[in-house]
Amino acid sequence: MSVALAALAVFAGAVLQSATGFGFALVAAPVLFTVLGPQEAVSAGVLLGLLLNGLTLATERRRPVVLGRDVRRLVLWSVPGLGVGALALRELPERPLSALVGLAVLAGLAVRLRGGAVAPRPRAWHAPAAGAASGALATANSVSGPPLAFYLLARGATPAAMRDTLAAVFIAQSVLALPVLALSATFTLPASVWALLLAAVVGQVAGRRAFAWLPGERHEQAVLAVLVLSALGALAAGVL
Repeated sequence: MSVALAALAVFAGAVLQSATGFGFALVAAPVLFTVLGPQEAVSAGVLLGLLLNGLTLATERRRPVVLGRDVRRLVLWSVPGLGVGALALRELPERPLSALVGLAVLAGLAVRLRGGAVAPRPRAWHAPAAGAASGALATANSVSGPPLAFYLLARGATPAAMRDTLAAVFIAQSVLALPVLALSATFTLPASVWALLLAAVVGQVAGRRAFAWLPGERHEQAVLAVLVLSALGALAAGVL
């Protein structure tokens, strides 16, 4: 029963990620942590992230629309964030950390909605802030997508560019996380990993149809809706 629940969460998270470009950890991580335990959940999450984002870039019979310069800057700035997030996870209580993440996302949403259309050229500090915040969240609670989504919305990225650029950044972050897990002897895959991988593949393919139904403004609305859900989920985890 627990394997079926984990596979269902992975499927739902994969659909959401395939449709909007992020959100897998928002749906799957809480269930995987409960069913598998922390080490196996993190290890499985890294492997599943590599699979999902690799499928997005390599198997959809189209040329990926990756903003290469943004990928390089975001990944570079995420490196120090990975260390900060690991330190925060070790030193800070989980509930206040989760609530702080939720409040930060809601604040970003308020700025975004109040400002209306955002200029297509972000300021110089936006990429360092988004990369560092994403890296910190990746190791603190695995919900690393919101800062990147805010940045790419401000960047004026098209739906395809946002989805593919996020996939490229997530792949790089997963690759960076693998040696950290290996060196700390915490890379432990669950026995059900093959069922989870299959659920991820099916969910990613299903999410492609949803992405096709979300052109232009509707895609941005879907991204903002996922950001709201991520903020509320983080706040709930911090309060309950």
